[in-house]
Amino acid sequence: MKHIRPATARRALPLAALLPAVTLMVAAPSMASESADSAKPGENAKPTVVLVHGAFADASGWSKVIQSLQARGYPVIATANPLRSLSGDSDYLAALLKTIKGPIVLAAHSYGGAVITNAAAGNPNVKSLVYIAGFAPDKGENTLKLTAMFPGSRLTDDPQAPVPTALNAVPLNGGPNDVDLYIEPEKFSDVFLSHRVDGRRAAVLAASQRPAAAVTGSEPTKAVAWKSIPSWYLVATDDRTIGADNLRFMAKRAGSTTVEVDAPHDVLETNPGEVTDLILQAAQGSRPSLAQTGTGEQSIVLGGVAVLAIAGGASLVVRSRHA
Repeated sequence: MKHIRPATARRALPLAALLPAVTLMVAAPSMASESADSAKPGENAKPTVVLVHGAFADASGWSKVIQSLQARGYPVIATANPLRSLSGDSDYLAALLKTIKGPIVLAAHSYGGAVITNAAAGNPNVKSLVYIAGFAPDKGENTLKLTAMFPGSRLTDDPQAPVPTALNAVPLNGGPNDVDLYIEPEKFSDVFLSHRVDGRRAAVLAASQRPAAAVTGSEPTKAVAWKSIPSWYLVATDDRTIGADNLRFMAKRAGSTTVEVDAPHDVLETNPGEVTDLILQAAQGSRPSLAQTGTGEQSIVLGGVAVLAIAGGASLVVRSRHA
C-alpha cells in the first residue's frame, strides 16, 4: 500500500516533473469549457449522492456531510436503512436507486457498506462506491465474520459468544435469534466513538441509537458491486467497532482509492470534512473515463495541487492527522 505525504511530496518533486502537472492544470479549464459547450443539456449535471447509514445510528449522522454537499450543488438523499436483514435492506435500497435518474455516487458507513455492496450490483447508474469505515464483503461473507478476521473490534471479548458481549440483545416476538441489538450505553463511547466525543454528546448518541436485527450480522452477501464499480474507502485508524486492520483488508481487496484518517468508527461525527472530501473525489471521478480502481490513472487533489499518480495495482493512501 502506497503512502503519500502531501507536503513532502511537493518539496521532493523536481521542476521537470511538475511541468506536465502544471500544463494539465492550466489546460483543464479550457478543456472543460469546450466540453461544456459541446455537451447536450443535462450531460454535465452533478451526480446524485445517496448516503446510507449503518447500525447503531440513523440518517441524521450524515447532517454535516449533507450540508457540505448541498452547498456545492449536489443533490443528496440520506436514506433510512431499515436494519432488518441484509437481503431486505439491500432490496429496499436497490428499489430506491432505480427511481433516481442519472449518475449516482453511493456512500455508506459501517454496516451500510454491506448494504450498498449488494444493492448496487447490476445498476448501471451507480458510478462510484464510497465506503466510510464500512463493510465491503465478498460473496458468501457476513459482517460478523469480517469483524473477527483481525484484532481491533471491541464489540466482543469472547469470539465464541453467539452475541458480541458489548451488545444488548432485546427479544422481539420470534425465536431466540429474533432480537434487536444495541451497543450497551456504558460501552458506547469506547466502542463507537473511541472516547473522542464530549460525554454529554456521547450519551445522546447512545440513547438515540438505532438497533439492528441480529440477522444483519449473520446473513451472507449475495452480490458484490465493488468488483465492477470503482470504489473509494476511508479507513478510521482508531476504529473499535470493525477494527482498522479489518477495514484495511477490505479496502485493499476491493482495490479502493483509500484514505486513512485518525478517527473513531463514527467518523461522521468527528471528521465530517474528511468524509465529504472523499465523497467529492468519488463524485468528481465518477465518469468512466476518469474513475479507475486498483490500476490505471487516478487524479487526486492534495492541498490544492493536482497529482497524477499511477496506482499500479496498489491503493493510493493519504494519511490525515488532526488534533
